[in-house]
Amino acid sequence: MVTPTTNSSPTTQGVAVRIGYQKAATILNTMRTKGDVEKALTAAGAKVTWTEFPAGPPMLEAMNAGSIDFGYTGEAPPIFAQAGGVPLLYIAYDPWSPKAEAIIVPKDSPIKTVAELKGKRVAFAKGSNTNYLVVKALEAAGLNYTDIKPAYLTPADARAAFEGGNVDAWAIWDPFLAAVEQATGARILTDATNLAPNRGYYLASQAFVNSHPEVLKTLLDEVTKVDKWAANNPQEVAKFLEPELGIPAAALEVAEKRRQYGVLPLTDEIISKQQDIADTFYKIKLIPKQIQVKDIVWQGNK
Repeated sequence: MVTPTTNSSPTTQGVAVRIGYQKAATILNTMRTKGDVEKALTAAGAKVTWTEFPAGPPMLEAMNAGSIDFGYTGEAPPIFAQAGGVPLLYIAYDPWSPKAEAIIVPKDSPIKTVAELKGKRVAFAKGSNTNYLVVKALEAAGLNYTDIKPAYLTPADARAAFEGGNVDAWAIWDPFLAAVEQATGARILTDATNLAPNRGYYLASQAFVNSHPEVLKTLLDEVTKVDKWAANNPQEVAKFLEPELGIPAAALEVAEKRRQYGVLPLTDEIISKQQDIADTFYKIKLIPKQIQVKDIVWQGNK
């Protein structure tokens, strides 16, 4: 595990905090709009910039390139990033929910079970949390990852392919899941219950953590405040996200109510579950080498 580094110059004057976010990531997107983190960090002499990403993997590529300092993704992207040598740290986790991701088929599809996906085209974002869900769902159904035809697509492209009949199934997370369920009557073959934890992780670059641990703690305090507000105000969150995502508030409210909230330090149990995902990806050759998740867990969040 990574221990916190003491900065000999603890001032935050002039520090630029570059945050990566996804529109569908409730907490960071809400925090961006509310503006409280800017107020907190500006008072300390720092400034904040925001960059939007369509999914976790490109966000962590940007972290590797030194373009962002902090972000939030599902459970799979940091595993691919660590295997690729990205200098990042796990800062905290979000429980989210196994009900908040699923493999779906069109309402009139003849496919009734995961086992029937053999030989079929399944859309999902490569290296995403749903990538792991697909692996574990196939395994539970007695299939191998090589038994399907993966279609690696971002959520927007995947929905177009799904509705256009160009893929047979789609593994997707909320709120996109709730939106397509309500809009098209898509059927769930399986959600992640008993298959994948479907947690989210707050991540930061090692250079940022080592140089500005005091700024990171202020940032986490603000994330926690927004998280608590969102947990108690699902209708307000839905109203905010509706114009952002172009998804009806009713669907967003469904998504918000079936997820869990929290900005929590990583425990041995959480690290172990994340290690299981890494080992699975190595076993089926999705990542090129074995990694140890515990090696990049920040110890300042205790």
